[in-house]
Amino acid sequence: MKINNKIAKKRKEDFPIFRHNLGLVYLDNAATSQRPASVINAVKDFSEKDNANVGRGVYSLAERAMKKYNQARIIVADFIKAEPEEIIFTRNATESLNLLAYTLPSILPRNKNEILITEMEHHSNLVPWQQLAKRNNMKLKFVKITKDFMLDMNDFNSKLSDKTAIVSVAQVSNVLGTINDVKLITKLAKQKGAITIIDAAQSIQHLNINVKELECDFLAFSGHKVLGPSGIGVLFGRKELLEKLPPFNFGGGMISKITKENSEWANPPEKFEAGTQNIAEAIGLAESLSYLKKISLENIKEWENYLLKYALKRLKEVPDIKIYNPGEEKSVSLVSFNLLGIHPHDIAGLLNEKRIAIRAGHCCAMPLMEILKAKGGVCRASFSFYNTLEDIDILVDALKEIQKKFA
Repeated sequence: MKINNKIAKKRKEDFPIFRHNLGLVYLDNAATSQRPASVINAVKDFSEKDNANVGRGVYSLAERAMKKYNQARIIVADFIKAEPEEIIFTRNATESLNLLAYTLPSILPRNKNEILITEMEHHSNLVPWQQLAKRNNMKLKFVKITKDFMLDMNDFNSKLSDKTAIVSVAQVSNVLGTINDVKLITKLAKQKGAITIIDAAQSIQHLNINVKELECDFLAFSGHKVLGPSGIGVLFGRKELLEKLPPFNFGGGMISKITKENSEWANPPEKFEAGTQNIAEAIGLAESLSYLKKISLENIKEWENYLLKYALKRLKEVPDIKIYNPGEEKSVSLVSFNLLGIHPHDIAGLLNEKRIAIRAGHCCAMPLMEILKAKGGVCRASFSFYNTLEDIDILVDALKEIQKKFA
């Protein structure tokens, strides 16, 4: 069923947060999306009925826990068209990217010493590569953005070379909303023999992702941005590469044989999942993806595109506003902006008094803020399919009032 304003209002009923916070206008979905009751109940039901460690026991409770955990992996794999053994459960996208930053050097050719990322990266897809470059005496290069907030592909092509070892790019910018052509980026990078990594933290909840079509080597995302619990993330890796990589953590559950002197590793994904995992959260994540699948990402994308178009139109009515967004056809449903002469934190604080929740500040993208010349950061309103046109109207009316206060 296609989503319209009436159905979006109805969808809010699936999310208990709105029942417990009457009048809440939640516009910080890019940081953490809200959870439907089905996800909350999936975690609760496991804790009440099936709680046991996985891969440890032969009793019925442990077997049920293991079955649910394995099923969660299958559901996640299917959502991005991967194989279950290519799905590693982590704490979040940040940990997934750090796992790669610590393990990839073991398989990189010695003649490749450059890492290529972009100016629009979240700190989680910048700092790990920055530190890897320092540890291994590699060079970190940044692809520039254009004046209309798009990735400069001419600059990408000029910086991609035979020395490029790793190309790691966000599919969607968490500040600009810009959708990057990661399929093309992956294709070009592979022609140079580079390892390709996609940060899908801001795209998994908006776009259909097929890792086979993208042909990327790795892809990472977090559960809490896709209606799921916090503390659970995913790293997809091509099976042949996961088999080559060494483990990131060591301990129980990730070995096949151990003596006092040596250890032999289990096969992926267990090789990368040392210790007890966030079992209930993995099950909750699987439920969130199943919930999205029922609605369909096509329907979600259509409504969110409409919300973005409406938001851009309404925000332009606000005096002295600066909008950082490439436009409705090139962005997900996210708009960053500033009001002339007013600090983003002041705006967010005043909006909070009206029960409007937005993000304000550097949004974990300080180098990008320097490029945008946004010293105090930006205000960011990010929409989900349960947001309505009225949510945007309330935001715009409140911004106009704030502007008058500071006039």
